[in-house]
Amino acid sequence: MTKRKYHRIIFWVALPCCLVLFAGGVYWFRFARPVGSRPVGIRVSQPAFQQIWSERKILLLGMGDSITAGFGMDKGYGYVDWILDNPPDEYSDMQGICLRKVLPNIRVENIAVSGSTSIQHAEYVETKLEIQSEDVFGLIVWTTGGNDLIHFYGQRPPKEGAMYGASLEQAKPWIDNFRNRLDEMIEKTKRKFPGGCAIFLADIYDPSDGVGDPASAFLPPWADCLAILGEYNTALRTAAEKHNHVYHVPLHAAFLGHGTHCTQIWRKNYCWSDPAYWYGDNLEDPNKRGFDAIRRIFLIEIAKQRTVFTDEN
Repeated sequence: MTKRKYHRIIFWVALPCCLVLFAGGVYWFRFARPVGSRPVGIRVSQPAFQQIWSERKILLLGMGDSITAGFGMDKGYGYVDWILDNPPDEYSDMQGICLRKVLPNIRVENIAVSGSTSIQHAEYVETKLEIQSEDVFGLIVWTTGGNDLIHFYGQRPPKEGAMYGASLEQAKPWIDNFRNRLDEMIEKTKRKFPGGCAIFLADIYDPSDGVGDPASAFLPPWADCLAILGEYNTALRTAAEKHNHVYHVPLHAAFLGHGTHCTQIWRKNYCWSDPAYWYGDNLEDPNKRGFDAIRRIFLIEIAKQRTVFTDEN
């Protein structure tokens, strides 16, 4: 065999291999959404759940949108159910870590509605939330504002409550209204609990992992999406700082690296310990591992404030 013929054979053998590797790389870094199966790497302190926090009557109240409603999950695996009770197949690191173990006189009510906006949540506080008796303390878990941003995915002109595609300048009055609406909802909710309450208010996650390119999920472009999301999250965090019975739940930070760019190792928010996708097929809501992450984050923040449940408060 001549040297020239040998090189030709090597070329035609190597070419398809290189093409396959290239196509596989493009698929992995552009389209792959590995979910994973192990527990998410968010540790909740076991010692905090080894003794009862309070014997008083507690109402665990879920308020807000589809995240709190547990969209797409079987009963017991939405985060509201999951922070209340351990399911039969609970992960070993979370056995015995649930609210019922430390708050034995707790009951749950979930008035969250999938697809709802903060405008509707203000109405629900008025119409769906009843005044509680004075011997009941409210433990309120709340996700709000996300649907204000994503509706209707650019299929209609942006407006308040459905601002997808808006410029930051256009959205400024809607952001101001959101900020004011949060304050009003928080104060009205507090008045529905004469026995006291603690509100755990989550910020809004970013499925683009901080990149801000809706096209990665085959959505219409939106130049100011990250700026507007940032303003909404600032409003949520400010509300938690402003009201002494409201506590920030940091979903945004925890979910970075688990969205549409979770396999792209060159990204700033790439998660080396768990480069997995925590969202469902609709990109709006979490998958099971995402809900596991959310319940752990809520439990961490609730445990930090566990002294508020004692009878003296």
